[in-house]
Amino acid sequence: MKIELRLYASLGRYMPERKGGSLAQVMEFSEGTTIGEVLQKLNVPQNAVKLIFVNGVRARIDEALKDGDRVGIFPPVAGG
Repeated sequence: MKIELRLYASLGRYMPERKGGSLAQVMEFSEGTTIGEVLQKLNVPQNAVKLIFVNGVRARIDEALKDGDRVGIFPPVAGG
């Protein structure tokens, strides 16, 4: 299955090299792969993840993905 993955802010360093300067990258995984398994494959520490969205809806790290899903992952953000 193919998913569109975006890693935001400091998590962007874990993304394989992007083509064309796009923030999103289409990646291929086995059917039923979870978000946690995607993070593990990319060596993203789970404690570095604060928010996960799949197709614009908040998701859990143990959620299984489907072909064509759009996944956005955000780190904790501080500011003021």
